[in-house]
Amino acid sequence: MLQQAGFEDIEIGEPVDTFGDAVGEDKARAFEVFGYAFLARRRN
Repeated sequence: MLQQAGFEDIEIGEPVDTFGDAVGEDKARAFEVFGYAFLARRRN
């Protein structure tokens, strides 16, 4: 999807638990929801 949007040199970080101590944490854990940092460069 990022490539289709014109990005290249895409790097995706490790999964991060972004729902710790939040409302809905149990649902996020049930569906294995994680946040991911990414870095990419936009083609001209």
